[in-house]
Amino acid sequence: MTADLPAQRPRRSRLRRWLGRAALGCAVVLVVGTAASFVYNSVTAGRAAPPRGLRYVQAADIRTRFQTWGTTGPPVVLVHGAFESVDTWSRLAPLLARDHRVYALDLTGDGYSERHGPYTVDHFTRQLLGFLDAMHLGGPGERPLLVGHSSGAAVVTEAALRAPSRLGGVMLLDGDALDTGAGPPRAFTYVLIDPYRTSLLRIGLGIDAVIRSVYDAQCGPACPRLDPAGLDQWRRPLQVPGAEKALWSMLSAGVPGLPADQVARLAGVRLPKSVVFGAQDDVFTRQTPQETARRIGAPPATLIPGARHLTMISSPQAVARAVDRLTAASIRSSR
Repeated sequence: MTADLPAQRPRRSRLRRWLGRAALGCAVVLVVGTAASFVYNSVTAGRAAPPRGLRYVQAADIRTRFQTWGTTGPPVVLVHGAFESVDTWSRLAPLLARDHRVYALDLTGDGYSERHGPYTVDHFTRQLLGFLDAMHLGGPGERPLLVGHSSGAAVVTEAALRAPSRLGGVMLLDGDALDTGAGPPRAFTYVLIDPYRTSLLRIGLGIDAVIRSVYDAQCGPACPRLDPAGLDQWRRPLQVPGAEKALWSMLSAGVPGLPADQVARLAGVRLPKSVVFGAQDDVFTRQTPQETARRIGAPPATLIPGARHLTMISSPQAVARAVDRLTAASIRSSR
């Protein structure tokens, strides 16, 4: 055994030298990569501005971007989900406007409204109720239907719990309103830090194929292919000043939602309710639509054949018919 020691020492020495060189190489790569990331972030900072001609109103403490369609009929207020905007409703809103006055707003943190946290259901709901005030909705004869998509379902649920007398009905569209802890792993916010996460986000947003792949997965084959204007609709809100800071804050908090017992309180609220889902929505389980309808005291859920998670884009006619049915129920209940 003693004869093997001289042979082992050179091998250990070579291993230490190799490990030292590898560590030095990693350090060099880290320094160079970090410097390159800082330079890239500096060059690409402040590269987008909101489109011209947008309309704004003060809703609670948020300068809120909004849009309207139609001039007559019962009012409908559309509330988008996470990483969506007013523009997400561009296929559905004109259909509804044939028989309704339609309103849509950008919740803070998304679209082109002022970025002003915290990005919680409570804050979103205060913004929504402030928007109803600004639009003079919620009085006698002006009680709107609220349609909340995805995480927006939690916002319209909370609004109905806080101010049921101001509303004509509530629709949960592709959303169960629950706080399920959905979102990136908590370690994500600790491992993916600046300047790297900013660089990765900006590089990803610059690749059309990345945006199209996410859109196609959520929307399905019935949705129109994204043209340059469509790509800009999803890309630009994440490039305007303040968007990245808000994004990291929202990702660290997870998808907003409410506890199950709080959502179940909606069953005791005397309002017409509706639950509508894409039949092929893989964000939720197959049981979620009917479970949600039972939880909030709504009729059996409406399932739209072939649709996934963005039903207002893939199947606007079917969603419009569901809104019309809820409108009819609202009119009956008010008599």
